[in-house]
Amino acid sequence: MPVSASQILLIDADDTLWENNVYFERAIAKFISFLNHHEFSPEKVREVLNDVERECIVKHGYGLHSFSHALVDTFERLSPLPVTSQLHAQIVGFARMIEDHPIEYLPEVPETLEYLAARHKLILVTKGAHAEQSGKIERSKLKKHFAATEIVPEKNAEIYRSLTEKHEFDCDCTWMVGNSPKSDINPALAAGLHAVFIPHGDTWILEHEELAAAPTPQHLLIVGKFAELREHF
Repeated sequence: MPVSASQILLIDADDTLWENNVYFERAIAKFISFLNHHEFSPEKVREVLNDVERECIVKHGYGLHSFSHALVDTFERLSPLPVTSQLHAQIVGFARMIEDHPIEYLPEVPETLEYLAARHKLILVTKGAHAEQSGKIERSKLKKHFAATEIVPEKNAEIYRSLTEKHEFDCDCTWMVGNSPKSDINPALAAGLHAVFIPHGDTWILEHEELAAAPTPQHLLIVGKFAELREHF
């Protein structure tokens, strides 16, 4: 379904333009090994951590600050040892492994953005802690391809509607592009936009959700990799 007319592409950042969750997965693996629980399997520990992360998102939002709290809270729930200042520093250290990590583009992202930016209006839409996301955007050197960047605390239908009003988008030619059904695709469709789903093998488990169908006359496009956008836009 190639689109010839100029479109507005709202593009996610983490795990759409560059790797992100894989670094959290590595930190979690190190944390679980460090905890070395004698009764719970690593899978069970991960289930507890997932639940704690959901709680921490409500309290602290997204980002490394929230992730650090989740690791410490999980340790407190599962370990008979008190969290001394030394232990606390070690646990928080797993989260700090991720901080200021070099940007690792997903395949053909810079050249695909250059191609798209010459034909369409691109807006970067990412959620999380403002300082963290701003830092990643600057380190990525990709900002030049975007007409605007939006860092939001959450991605839901209300946020997409507010962005549509703020930038005066025409929903008929606006697409949300991303890897998360929960944050990128389903709420964008609910807000009346089109969407492009680009699955990522390491999408955060808390972003997993069954993909919604696109209501008529909206469109949902599924591609295998970011570079395939050149075939459609």
